Amino acid sequence: MTQAVWIIDDDKAIRWVLEKSLARSGIAYQSFSSADDALNALYDATPSVIISDIRMPGTDGLKFLGKVKQEHPALPVIIMTAHSDLDSAVAAFQGGAFEYLPKPFDVDQAVALIERALAESRSSEAASEDAEAMPALLGQAPAMQDVFRAIGRLSQSSVTVLITGESGTGKERVAEALHRHSVRSAKPFIALNTAAIPKDLLESELFGHEKGAFTGALGTRRGRFEEAEGGTLFLDEIGDMPTELQTRLLRVLSDGHFYRVGGHTPIKANVRVIAATHQHLEERVKLGQFREDLFHRLNVIRLRLPPLRERSEDIPLLVRHFLARSAANLGVEPKRLSEAAMALVQHYAFPGNVRQLENLCQWITVMAPGQSVEMQDLPPEFRPELIAGSGGAIELPLAADGSGVLPQLAGDWTMLLAREVAQRLAAGESGIIDDLTARFESTCIKSGLAHTGGRKVEAANLLGWGRNTLTRKIQELGLEHGE
Repeated sequence: MTQAVWIIDDDKAIRWVLEKSLARSGIAYQSFSSADDALNALYDATPSVIISDIRMPGTDGLKFLGKVKQEHPALPVIIMTAHSDLDSAVAAFQGGAFEYLPKPFDVDQAVALIERALAESRSSEAASEDAEAMPALLGQAPAMQDVFRAIGRLSQSSVTVLITGESGTGKERVAEALHRHSVRSAKPFIALNTAAIPKDLLESELFGHEKGAFTGALGTRRGRFEEAEGGTLFLDEIGDMPTELQTRLLRVLSDGHFYRVGGHTPIKANVRVIAATHQHLEERVKLGQFREDLFHRLNVIRLRLPPLRERSEDIPLLVRHFLARSAANLGVEPKRLSEAAMALVQHYAFPGNVRQLENLCQWITVMAPGQSVEMQDLPPEFRPELIAGSGGAIELPLAADGSGVLPQLAGDWTMLLAREVAQRLAAGESGIIDDLTARFESTCIKSGLAHTGGRKVEAANLLGWGRNTLTRKIQELGLEHGE
């Protein structure tokens, strides 16, 4: 989990004030102009604290708070609201807000409140560490047994490890296991998502800074390398690290020491580095986007985590584990899937891998009506059109190769999307998200304009955009002549 603070406000001036204040305090941040953008980002990363406006276009702050608390109940969310808006303040607290911040606010008060929320977040993480011990590492599939054997072989070594695998496969859990079963287990395990830290703060986040090193550096600050002294530093999404930071990391790995930003005294780095990425680093090296010498420094031992579709035999085990844990968190009895429901879940493609399966189990615990969960109790995206055969039998459509791993489910566009993504990845394509996003937005725009008879303002409102955003999207996607 990254220590970034997420700022969500459609007012650019408010975002700017908070960004500058957090930067002066050495607190990493990431900003969003809408709650919908932040909700999308939550699929790939989780901040330590969120500070959000209450009135924004699209999803407002209270609805956003509800969605965040459903998935991340311990995540502190600070809601910004007007002085006189008593109803909103009450609603924010009832929805589980950590605190509300009246506008206009004092900058120092805002930073102090965020720092208190960060301390609360760190305390919650420490308390839940044992309860979350290696859920992603359950499994009896041969591919997972290979991972377990590799962890065992590496238990007496401090060699650098590169973990690869799709998003949601549990790369951080494997890094934690490597640390827990190593000779460094008594020392800190420090994790940093390099993709979630703004470029101008990442260097200080990694190596620390001296007082006066840059504007706002009011005191000396230790970086993650110093925090991990004697232990393990886990660098997630290493493929997104800026080139200049790649150079500094290479020097640490080769020389064994580093300098704080603005510092002149070398600091010895007694740290084991474990890196992870969902990207093909060899391809990024060929494209000049990742240093080849750093790649070879990191790629001493490589562990590949299999996607969930390659270990579908583990799904029942994982489902029982996640249902039991969700039930324990809510203080209720664990629910159980019927054979038919389990078969349906086991044949689902799970593009989000183990993380998506865990989210499904949380949904079932909260939303399924009875203790025994039937097929019709699953979320819509998991229910194919049921074809009644003789005697009322249910057929599950199979993939074109007959494997059943990627069922083509008519009427479920997310399954069709998962199938296309899997096929394009299997064909060796990369960078497919931009093309798929453009096609998705084009379809939404065309459908919205068709629904409103070409009236852009009305279509923009229905889609959750402003008129200027819709106009810009139409131009970018080349739809001017295809409305």
